[in-house]
Amino acid sequence: MSQVAQIHNLDLVRIAVEKLNGRQVGLPGFACLYGPAGYAKTTSLVTVGNATRAYYIQMRSAWSRKSMLENILIEMSLASRNGKSPGTIPQMLDQVTQQLSASGRPLIIDEFDHCCRSDNMVELVRDIYEGSQATIIIAGEEMLPQKLKRWERFHSRVLSWIPAQPVSLQDARALAPIYCNGVQVGDDLLQHLVNLSGGSVRRVCVNLAGIQEEAAIEGWDSVGRGQWADRPLYTGEAPRRAA
Repeated sequence: MSQVAQIHNLDLVRIAVEKLNGRQVGLPGFACLYGPAGYAKTTSLVTVGNATRAYYIQMRSAWSRKSMLENILIEMSLASRNGKSPGTIPQMLDQVTQQLSASGRPLIIDEFDHCCRSDNMVELVRDIYEGSQATIIIAGEEMLPQKLKRWERFHSRVLSWIPAQPVSLQDARALAPIYCNGVQVGDDLLQHLVNLSGGSVRRVCVNLAGIQEEAAIEGWDSVGRGQWADRPLYTGEAPRRAA
């Protein structure tokens, strides 16, 4: 099993799931994680999902209500990817809500922005909640909370709004032993990676992997900002053409 860095966004998701699972009767059961691409939202969701035995799906742009329900049922081991359809949309909805209610396990729906293209998709997810009263975590891009204001009956059922946080020096320290294994990376260089990242955890990981490769070539067992000097680092920007 791959090692996972204990970054801040992972803690935010874990706390939100605990809050929803322990909520008082009458309180809504949705949480919404939102933020820019590269902020390790999916990694955090999958990690917490594995720890809590949550059902996890990642929405696709081409999915319909039927395909979403089918994929939830596949995740629940109540349908086969190669088998016949588990039933009509109402029948599948009943199966999903019954399983969530009986199991007590959370449901995580990643890339929820795809659902916001359709009233029917958003209302279907609300139906899943109303029929099960389960803990449901949705996640998407930074404008997701604003998009959801269009559906007041859904928006008002979100108990926890979780803005994903930009990568920090503390996060970079947690990531370094995984993506730059065997090389001691100084705080000055880690801070430089954070400054270049634009908040993206992914960019810090890419640069740490690059530092590890360079360290193997140079025979370094430690590296700081001065030693790295002006070697290139990934910033996410397209390279400029030479004049």
